[in-house]
Amino acid sequence: MAAPDEPVGGLADWAPEAWPLAPDWQPIWQRFLASAAGQRVAQRVRERLSAGACIYPSQPLRALALTPLAHTRVVILGQDPYHGAGQAEGLAFSVPAGQKAPPSLRNIHAELQRTHGRMPRTGSLQGWARQGVLLLNTTLTVEDGRPASHAHWGWEAFTDAIIAHCAEHGSPKAFLLWGAHAQSKRALIDAQRHLVLQANHPSPLSARRPPLPFIGCGHFETVDRWLSGRGEKTIDWFAE
Repeated sequence: MAAPDEPVGGLADWAPEAWPLAPDWQPIWQRFLASAAGQRVAQRVRERLSAGACIYPSQPLRALALTPLAHTRVVILGQDPYHGAGQAEGLAFSVPAGQKAPPSLRNIHAELQRTHGRMPRTGSLQGWARQGVLLLNTTLTVEDGRPASHAHWGWEAFTDAIIAHCAEHGSPKAFLLWGAHAQSKRALIDAQRHLVLQANHPSPLSARRPPLPFIGCGHFETVDRWLSGRGEKTIDWFAE
């Protein structure tokens, strides 16, 4: 098992008891593991591993290890992990330091360049996670070279519960919903209580297109103004 700060590879086996996560997420995780959906995910992952599939990442719960519920201030939703070797590190949109940024992450960097006048030095978003930005993929595993291969296996029951719990507990949060998949989770969030921002997905296919282009959305500035208005520390979007 890789240490939390090391680049991650693929799952060696199904060993959820060894996956680190913050204690305040544990009750939701344990309920999921005991549920029919959790047992279905476990069975299918074990079957695919037994068949020789390479499944990423080695730490599917890494977002929940680096960002406890009590520290969560911003939620950014992705769809599923990157499906290339050495890319997935258990954080939505993030790749390990030293890895080339994929297209969607390059557009995230481009929006930061537009609003803040400089580019991040790394594709890893661990620095965001440690400041309370929950980078949650709604499907937590994927097979090498097969995007969305584990979608609708049952992971969504767990990640929907995480989103709903975030919305129902603790302080108000900023939810950044990029693309139709993330926006489909809006019903889980009380927009009267939280800041909910929507834009197209940062993928090159949609980042500059109407109705809500990602490039030009200004979400990073808006989040910081909102946090500042609440008397909270803003996010250092360039932290490593």
